[in-house]
Amino acid sequence: MTTYTAPLQDSTFVLEHIVGLNDLSQALNQEDINVDLVRTIIDEAGKLASDVIAPMNAQGDKNHPTVADGQVQESQGFSDIYQQFVDNGWPTLTAPEEFGGQALPNVLGTAVNELWHSANMAFALCPMLSQGAIEALIAHGSDLLKQTFLPQLISGEWTGTMNLTEPNAGSDLSAIASRAIPDGDAFKIIGQKIFITWGDHQMTSNIVHLVLARLPDAPVGVKGISLFVVPKYLVNEHGEIGELNDVNCSSLEHKLGIHGSPTCVMNFGDNGGAIGYLVGEANKGLSYMFTMMNHARQSVGLQGLSISERAYQQSVQYSQERIQGVDADGNKTAIINHADIRRMLMAMKSGTQAMRALALVAAADIDFAHAGNSEKQKRVELLTPIVKGWMTELAQELTSLNIQVHGGMGFVEETGAAQFYRDARILPIYEGTTGIQALDLINRKTRLDKGVAIQQLFADIQDTAENIIQSDNAVLQKIGEKLQTYLSKAQTATRWILDNVESHKTLAASVSYDNLMLMGYLTGGWLMAKGAHHVQQLFDTDNEYGNDFLQAKISTAAFYCDYYLPRITQHVETIYSGLDTLFDLNPEQF
Repeated sequence: MTTYTAPLQDSTFVLEHIVGLNDLSQALNQEDINVDLVRTIIDEAGKLASDVIAPMNAQGDKNHPTVADGQVQESQGFSDIYQQFVDNGWPTLTAPEEFGGQALPNVLGTAVNELWHSANMAFALCPMLSQGAIEALIAHGSDLLKQTFLPQLISGEWTGTMNLTEPNAGSDLSAIASRAIPDGDAFKIIGQKIFITWGDHQMTSNIVHLVLARLPDAPVGVKGISLFVVPKYLVNEHGEIGELNDVNCSSLEHKLGIHGSPTCVMNFGDNGGAIGYLVGEANKGLSYMFTMMNHARQSVGLQGLSISERAYQQSVQYSQERIQGVDADGNKTAIINHADIRRMLMAMKSGTQAMRALALVAAADIDFAHAGNSEKQKRVELLTPIVKGWMTELAQELTSLNIQVHGGMGFVEETGAAQFYRDARILPIYEGTTGIQALDLINRKTRLDKGVAIQQLFADIQDTAENIIQSDNAVLQKIGEKLQTYLSKAQTATRWILDNVESHKTLAASVSYDNLMLMGYLTGGWLMAKGAHHVQQLFDTDNEYGNDFLQAKISTAAFYCDYYLPRITQHVETIYSGLDTLFDLNPEQF
């Protein structure tokens, strides 16, 4: 098994020069957030990820959780690493100080979360879900619910879950059938939820479930859904844990990947009703839950980066060690010297760096929005489906390339390459499939405002292209010219969609995937180009990165523009076709 090392240099570079850490610190009135602090935090997190969490990744893949009598026993060793994770204070990083958090920016938490998911994605799903529950309660919970549940969730003493899906209500949440019956100051929750990540375990003394259910007089459809806090163990007014609630896990799913993460079928109210507490107002649960889901969608996009980075590091290590074939002089050589291996490694390197830049920029935009920047809020909404959809789709390609670099050894479980590929496969599915993200981008984020937000993004990309074209560096000039060329293609395609979508009933749905993917490749190219421009300004200055790292950044950006930006042409041509042939066959012809 290969080792994992935190990408300290690249993460720090993106935060400092692409995100604009100084500007963010000023916007948040947190001037103590600086590059030195960022380096220290990422370095310390990297040690825990590399030395403690990563070694358990393969163990969780082989030794699955088990369930008996409604209780789940997590994979062996996971409880120990979770306790170290909590003891070191990592769950508190970005949470509000009033409930025990450190109140650091969301983007810094995102940079750290990358490390947990790279090290052990199945394990990292547990604190990821807790973060979503925390966000939902902060935004919508009553003072009593916040005081009762937030301190323990933030400390990591308790974990949280998100309970949406039911046997007959997958992506269509309007079909939710779980019931909430008034019972004094609380409610009795009755129903079954499926695909509940980390729905049960023994790592903490309590689990806080956020559950969607319907009140007896609720309207039909999505307007009749309410959100409830349902703890595994009841909690009294002093925050003390009492008896077991009417909640249990009846079975675990046997999955393609993320084996160390228990995916539970959760039963609420088998013995009369699980005690739950209403979050916010009745019948507004879906909008409240989307606080968690939007957080989760960016987090899942981040997982695409994380698993790709882990696969990339494994490919680099293997290709440097594997001796196969000869060089131009006829000498035996490591496979890293072969052109096709270089192609795959550069595809992985440039792809992960583009994803990292996009993930951190999108996370920072959330911080800017919280600081009152309304334009950044619009940018967050625009980028979220791209982060979730494009990054998880690209992760399928990059983790597959890792197997290809390994050759036959990649196809057997011994190397661990297969696990990363299997683990990555869920990412385009959960928290809203790629198709859902694509429809969101083309309809809600493009059509609804008649393309205003996306045109503002195009303007920013144009500014970057023009700036680097003016450089006296020939490589940068080429990057800028390519970015400008493919930006023009994307702009024309977007105008064509907006001009034709009203008269072509199936157009938006038919071309939404290609629209999403071209926007992913374009925004990735924009941020790679932006990074290359900053690199040029750092050469021959007193910087902490070193010229080797800086030169590699420019070369990697140039490769991205050569290798990935041309894919935009294919997606644009597909858009222009309208994919009218999608519905030429009747169902019986398939």
